[in-house]
Amino acid sequence: MSGDYGHDDHGHHASPWGPHDWSHGAPHNSFAPLIMSAGFALFLYGFANVFVGGEVADLGALSGVMLGLIIVTIGLLVWWRQDMTFDGVYEPKATGAPFRNIDIRKVSMWIFLMSEMMVFTSLFSTYIRYRLGIPNCNDVFLSGEWIEGTSVVCFEPAAHLIASSWFHLAPGAVNTFALIISSFTVVLALKTAKMSDKKYSDKYEVEMENVQAHRSRKVAVFLGATLFLATLFLTLKMIEWFVGFPTPGPLTNLNHGHSEIASLYTEGYRINADTYQHYAYDTSYHDGKDIPPDSALYSMMQAGTHPGGVMMADIRVGASTFFVTTGTHGVHVLAGMIGLAYMTLKGLRGGWGPSNAVTIEYFGLYWHFVDLVWVLVFPFFYLF
Repeated sequence: MSGDYGHDDHGHHASPWGPHDWSHGAPHNSFAPLIMSAGFALFLYGFANVFVGGEVADLGALSGVMLGLIIVTIGLLVWWRQDMTFDGVYEPKATGAPFRNIDIRKVSMWIFLMSEMMVFTSLFSTYIRYRLGIPNCNDVFLSGEWIEGTSVVCFEPAAHLIASSWFHLAPGAVNTFALIISSFTVVLALKTAKMSDKKYSDKYEVEMENVQAHRSRKVAVFLGATLFLATLFLTLKMIEWFVGFPTPGPLTNLNHGHSEIASLYTEGYRINADTYQHYAYDTSYHDGKDIPPDSALYSMMQAGTHPGGVMMADIRVGASTFFVTTGTHGVHVLAGMIGLAYMTLKGLRGGWGPSNAVTIEYFGLYWHFVDLVWVLVFPFFYLF
C-alpha cells in the first residue's frame, strides 16, 4: 500500500480517515467508534422525545434523530474505509488471563454476545412475569367481571391475533425459515472464503491467477443471499405490524367485510391501547353463540344478569412487551444487514480470502445469535 495511508518516513501514525498499511500492525487511532457512539446517543435522545406513550409528542426532536443518524453513518463510512484494506496479516491476540493467545476480536465478540444474552433474557423474563401474573383478557371476558365502557387491565398476547389463522401466522413462519437459511448461507460464505487457492482452483477449475477474485465474488454471492433473506425478514415484519395483506378464501376480517389480514396497528394492538376492543369481545355481535357454555359469562347471560356489549381492555403491558422484544430483535437484524451490505461490497471488490476469512466467522457468531433469539421469540410471542 501507499505510505500516504500508513506510516510514512517520519513515523506518523496511520490516518484514521482512510485505508491503513496493515503490515505495520493494527492501528489504534481510529475515531470511528467515538463518532458512532456520539451519533447513537444523539439519536436515542431525540427518539425518546419524539414519541411519548406511543404518540408523536415533539416533531422538532426529529432534527436530533436525523442528525444522530447522519453522524452514525459518517462513523460507519470511516470505519469501513479503514477496514476495506484489511487482509488478515495482523490479528492481535489477547495477553491477559483467561483469554491469553486468543484473538482479541473473538474475545470481544463473545463478551458482546454475553451482554446481548442478558438483554434478551431480561425481555423474556419480563414477558413471562406479566404473561402469567396479569389476568388474560379472554379469561376476564369469560368471567363476566367487566362492565361495558370501563377499561379492564388484562394481558392480551399478540398470539391471540397472529395465531388466529394460518394466513396471519404465515409471515412469522416464513421469517423463521428465512433466518435459519440465512445462517446456512453465512456458513457457506465462511467455508468458501477459507478455501485455499489450490483447493479452490481444483474444485471450480479456475486458473490460479484468478482464484482470489473468483472466490471473493462467490463469497459475496453467499453474503448477498444472507442480506436478501434478512431484508425479507424485516419487510414481512413491517407488513405484519403496519400494512396487512389480502388472503384467498373466505372472509377473514369480519370487521372490514373482506378477505384481508389486518395489520396489528389496524387491529388496534398498540403500546398505547388503554381502551382496546375487538369483535371477539363483542357479545352483541356474536349473540353469545361463541361463548363456552361452561363459562361464568354464559351463565350470567342465560340468567339475564349480564348485559353483554363490548369489553374495553387496557392491553398496554402486553403490547409493549411484544413490540419492545420483537422490535429489539428487529434492530439487531437491521444492524446485521448494514454489516452484510459492507461485507458483500468488500467481496465484490475482491477483499475476502483465507487470511481474513475469520472476520466472516466473527460476524457469523453474531448472526447465529440473532437467529437463535428468533427461534425463541417465535413460539413465545406468536404461538403462546
